Amino acid sequence: MSYSTSYTSFANLPIDGLHSPMSSVTSDSESSLSIGKTRLTLLDLYSGCGAMSTGLCLGANFAGTNLQTRWAVDLNSFACESLKLNHPHTEVRNEDAENFLMLLQEWEKLCKRFSLIGTQSYFDDGCMLNDDDEDDLEDSSEVPKGEFEVGKIVGICYGDPAKLSKVGLHFKVRWKGYGPSEDTWEPLDGLRKCQERIKDFVTSGYKRNILPLPGSADVICGGPPCQGISGFNRFRQSDAPLQDPKNKQVVVFMDIVEFLKPKYILMENVVDMLKFARGFLGRYAISRLVSMNYQARMGLMVAGCYGLPQFRMRVFLWGALSTEVLPQFPYPTHDVVIRGGCPNEFESNVVAYDESQRPTLEKALLLGDAIRDLPPITNAEKRDEMPYDQPPITNFQRMIRLTRDELTGSRQVGAKSSKKACLFDHRPLELNDDDYQRVCAIPKRKGANFRDLSGVRVGEDNVVEWDPEISSVYLPSGKPLVPDYCMSFIKGKSPKPFGRLWWDETVPTVVTRAEPHNQVILHPEQDRVLSIRENARLQGFPDYYQLRGPIKERYIQVGNAVAVPVSRALGIALARAVVKDCGSGALFELPPGFQQHELTSLNNLDAIEAVAETK
Repeated sequence: MSYSTSYTSFANLPIDGLHSPMSSVTSDSESSLSIGKTRLTLLDLYSGCGAMSTGLCLGANFAGTNLQTRWAVDLNSFACESLKLNHPHTEVRNEDAENFLMLLQEWEKLCKRFSLIGTQSYFDDGCMLNDDDEDDLEDSSEVPKGEFEVGKIVGICYGDPAKLSKVGLHFKVRWKGYGPSEDTWEPLDGLRKCQERIKDFVTSGYKRNILPLPGSADVICGGPPCQGISGFNRFRQSDAPLQDPKNKQVVVFMDIVEFLKPKYILMENVVDMLKFARGFLGRYAISRLVSMNYQARMGLMVAGCYGLPQFRMRVFLWGALSTEVLPQFPYPTHDVVIRGGCPNEFESNVVAYDESQRPTLEKALLLGDAIRDLPPITNAEKRDEMPYDQPPITNFQRMIRLTRDELTGSRQVGAKSSKKACLFDHRPLELNDDDYQRVCAIPKRKGANFRDLSGVRVGEDNVVEWDPEISSVYLPSGKPLVPDYCMSFIKGKSPKPFGRLWWDETVPTVVTRAEPHNQVILHPEQDRVLSIRENARLQGFPDYYQLRGPIKERYIQVGNAVAVPVSRALGIALARAVVKDCGSGALFELPPGFQQHELTSLNNLDAIEAVAETK
């Protein structure tokens, strides 16, 4: 391989004077839209609610590659519910990645045992069985009372699902004469007399492609959590990061890659991955890929550079087999100034134009561009669905309102939609009475926060102090209007507690918690925190994307997600690599219309529908 310090790139070398797969067959400015679509399967590890895979598929589809999220794995049950709701054809598994890896290994053994490897699956033919098809096959004959007979196997996992301290391979049993509510998880050694039932399940599961086998997942993406590197962790093991159990998921991620051997991988993580212990975990991830004969390339991308009103810098690591083209990183499309955020040693990994280039970029998006068209709501809003009360104002708002069919191109021009557009999850975390009254007291102007409340003044060195000339103000509950934690936060120097955002600002990053005690998350003109939907818009989620779970859990899903426009741009990079439409450098310019192509088709559709209605 060749190695370049620019974007820490390990790539194929030219062979016998010929160009390597990295050589361009077309110019960087050309897109691959005219090339017939190639179909690829995707496994989304640590998937959350599916933002990373959603963006990758949207981008790849736009660039001529049919990328399908076939499998997804996450430990958060609510995130799995959200993903399944928005991607009903995806096999979503609610389990930890280590058990998933063990399951994959056991699944391969079962498929070999029943001589299935090498035979054709239904998925290969483009059709899939679903749970309803299996239910049609259920034996409904009665069983004498008190007797239990295995009707069929309906699920498989590795672990201890029955909480009986028996870790191993388990099957979910549908008992003959009983319904799904009586299903139980049974260990393999307890089903020795049910080999035919097991064979039937494995054969059906193989045909339906319920689990990936080595070589069957073309792409693996994911963001393995590394809580051990968090600055909030006082017990970080900087001398031996991989000995900390909180950092082991990056090892598990690479172990799954090693077992499944996909053509491409894309890993995402926080910038602390390169800050903590001189970037040990980032270096480890690259070294694992290279040791497995993968090409690798690492970049730091800023979400605001791709059309969002938040900064949010993250690390992305591409991997590609030596037989494939290593994907590039997309140049920014929006004029966002990138200052700091990454260690000096990795400054050359920031995805940006260099100082000698003078690109024409779109203006940076602001908060008002993204959320000002949303209906007003109160702190006590309870509706999960509501209609829009005004048309979109900005191009971003028009694009974010597109339906799934319009985004994927499956809605035909001239075909009028039978559904009215609906807004989901536009409700805030309801504050308690004390915090709500504090929020109501914050002025509705730019820069307002707890420092504007009665009894607070700013002394020397920007440190807050109590104003001795003003009596303390108390709430009806008897608690102070200004809590002590506001005065002491970051030694009294922080203006963040109960801070109000403003329309002409950008957000540093969307957070997972919606409490205003130490964050600037208040709506500019309404007495509440930003709603789930407003946070989702700051992350680029289409308005059609629905979330499941308690309110706090939905905030967590959105805050942990990869910004959708970023993953969508990376989806285009992947599609270009698949069809070998790449230049020799590490970066490429996104095709014309990356941001506006949906709007163009939608405008045409609106015009056609308007003409049809007049007739």
